Amino acid sequence: MTCPFLLRRSLADGTRAGTAAEHAHEATERARRAAAALATRLRGDDAAAQLTRFAVVGVVSSALYALLFVAFERWGDQPANLAGAIGSTLLANELHRRLTFHAGERVSWFAAQWEGGGLAGVGLVATSLTLAGVHALVGDVGTVAQLCLITAVTGLIGLIRFVALRSWVFTAARQQD
Repeated sequence: MTCPFLLRRSLADGTRAGTAAEHAHEATERARRAAAALATRLRGDDAAAQLTRFAVVGVVSSALYALLFVAFERWGDQPANLAGAIGSTLLANELHRRLTFHAGERVSWFAAQWEGGGLAGVGLVATSLTLAGVHALVGDVGTVAQLCLITAVTGLIGLIRFVALRSWVFTAARQQD
């Protein structure tokens, strides 16, 4: 058994060495402060904070897309792509309206779906053409390869979409429709 006075040894410079519990508490407190600072930073309306939130919404809506794609794939790749695109677009537009761009009070649900959905239509055309092109050139490549290809195309379209949503659909100067 360790003697209690050994747990609180003094260092050579006269300061007291903390216990493991004190060090753990300090580390936990630093991590809590860092997490709080990051959360505050990500709530901002600058481009970096919005892009981060946009990416998180993209991951969430892409997960929904993948689930819908797999669920509808028995009817073919194009119907599965359409179902995934519609479901993920509806979710993404609403999350972007409320969370990414803090535009819940400025932009109506309908306007967000109509205008944001129009932008997503470009992505649907791009992914549909990509799937058709792969099938024409290579044949059936499997679900995982198709999802990876769609993810790459969607990521590129997503960057373009972020700029359009930020500067056109969810701009701070926009009034409620």
